[in-house]
Amino acid sequence: MKEDILEQFPILVHVWGPKLLMALLLLAIFWFASRMVRQAIFAAGTKADLEYPVVRLMAMAARVTLLVAGIVTALGTVGVDVSALVAGLGLTGFALGFAIKDTISNILAGVLLLVYRPFSKTDYVAVKGMEGEVTAIDLRYTTLQHGGQTILLPNSLLFTNPITIGKPTDDE
Repeated sequence: MKEDILEQFPILVHVWGPKLLMALLLLAIFWFASRMVRQAIFAAGTKADLEYPVVRLMAMAARVTLLVAGIVTALGTVGVDVSALVAGLGLTGFALGFAIKDTISNILAGVLLLVYRPFSKTDYVAVKGMEGEVTAIDLRYTTLQHGGQTILLPNSLLFTNPITIGKPTDDE
């Protein structure tokens, strides 16, 4: 048994060696490309004066996408049938997206709020009966302070409803 393995080893190296080397080379290229794209996104975000959480989210999404594409490409190079893997990733993405659609909605609304900046910190805003001074804007929530209370508003609420910016007048 041991002798059979030793006899077949050169054949296995001859058959699988180039495939494995090519797969590792492809994976290294995709990894390097993901680092370069990440740095380019950070540089462009800094130049465009975008908020750091938005830039970080875009950079992370680009990097993960490139790494997953690299892994799938490397597996395909080795000879693995990746069609089932790609279909599984698609179905998993669909199910996950459906399960956390509200969170994704808040994050995308947060990205748009941080990019378009309809209001900023220290502005007084009112939306759907809630009002206060904006103390923080992040990807999921906008934090308001009013009358000693802290109000966390989901960003999708701010993005889909009319917002009043500025304190109400006394004659209202």
